[in-house]
Amino acid sequence: MHITTIGKYTALEALRTRVPGTALLTLALLLCASLFIREIAITEAARFQTGFYAAAARLAAVFLTSVYVLSSITREFNDKGLDVVLALDVPRTHYICGKLAGFIAAALLIALIVALPLWVLAPAAAALSWTASLMVELALVTALSLFCVVTFSQLLPAAGFVAAFYLLARSISSMRLIGAHPIAGEGTLSQQITATLVEGLGYLLPALDQWTATSWLVDTAPEPAQLLGILLQGLVYLALLTTAALFDFHRRSL
Repeated sequence: MHITTIGKYTALEALRTRVPGTALLTLALLLCASLFIREIAITEAARFQTGFYAAAARLAAVFLTSVYVLSSITREFNDKGLDVVLALDVPRTHYICGKLAGFIAAALLIALIVALPLWVLAPAAAALSWTASLMVELALVTALSLFCVVTFSQLLPAAGFVAAFYLLARSISSMRLIGAHPIAGEGTLSQQITATLVEGLGYLLPALDQWTATSWLVDTAPEPAQLLGILLQGLVYLALLTTAALFDFHRRSL
């Protein structure tokens, strides 16, 4: 009951703070920019437009989702609203799970909004796959942002950690390839240590560069098995990040 109520009011807060309006404004700006790209492209104008919009929309959606989660929880900490909620004998587990559910609902709405132009620019199957993958990605970013703001309690350190995690997860596949095939220094101790560290990170982090790929829209749509793998990865990391947030939230004194 508590989880449902907290999730409901968290989602309503997103509506009242104009999150959908911001997403629509982002859509309009990126669509205008993609039309400009289409006009200056010499060949394959539609392909360039689709690719630009998809890549930019993905980053914009991640940024918007993360900033909203971080700012919302930080505001509750600063306004002592959390103290009032927990004074009503609301379990901390219910608070975190309810907040996460409400934030994920807002993230899914953002994904749906920014993906709208792609249903015109790309084949329906590719647009559907891209949208579904973006939903999973934003759900993961939501859980990561919630964990970071609960852990650090301040906006700037939490935002920095989220940005570092996301950028590292998006580039880890390239880093593993470079570490395995260096241009110089192959076989040295430093190269072996670096390659081992990068491989270890590769097993710990999700390979986000393979999620919500722009190539799905301009080349070939992914196989259902690939989407299923992304969904399973997302559920695993969502569970891990939620558990970490719950653990850190239970041990802190308010």
